[in-house]
Amino acid sequence: MDTAAIWSTRANALTLVRLLLAPALAAAVLSGAPVLAAALFFLAVGTDLADGWVARRYGEETPFGGFADHAADAAFVVTGTAALARIGVLPALLPWLIAAAFIQYSLDSRMLSASGLVASRLGRWNGIAYYVIAAIPIVRDALALGWPGPALVSALGWGLIATTVLSMLDRLRRLARRP
Repeated sequence: MDTAAIWSTRANALTLVRLLLAPALAAAVLSGAPVLAAALFFLAVGTDLADGWVARRYGEETPFGGFADHAADAAFVVTGTAALARIGVLPALLPWLIAAAFIQYSLDSRMLSASGLVASRLGRWNGIAYYVIAAIPIVRDALALGWPGPALVSALGWGLIATTVLSMLDRLRRLARRP
């Protein structure tokens, strides 16, 4: 199947929209446009919630679609957290670790299961938390709220760094135990 045909399903088109929203989100964050950033963020979340449902509803589930969904999530949250780190809102290490965790997840899932990507419980929660840590300052700024303050957002970012490292170490441990 050629590249255009792979992306031409309804579900994969939604995934592609999320992927294309990533640089727009970064530009909105970096240019100090919090309302636009929030709108782009929630549009991306909508595509993330819809693409799996659409794939199941219309029989468009494929291994490529599952991988593309996770890759688009990773690209979106890495780009968003990198923009937030660039303006000093989140720790600079966070987007790098998110990218490393996704690469590890993609590589060792293929080794652990022929059926596709395999998430750990902590990794699954981290995946949700990556969206949340980006949403907190974006929504706060779009609504012109004073809370949560910069110190709390930064502390939450450092906490997510810790859980990401723990998740990555757990995946390495499980891989090392594999016969």
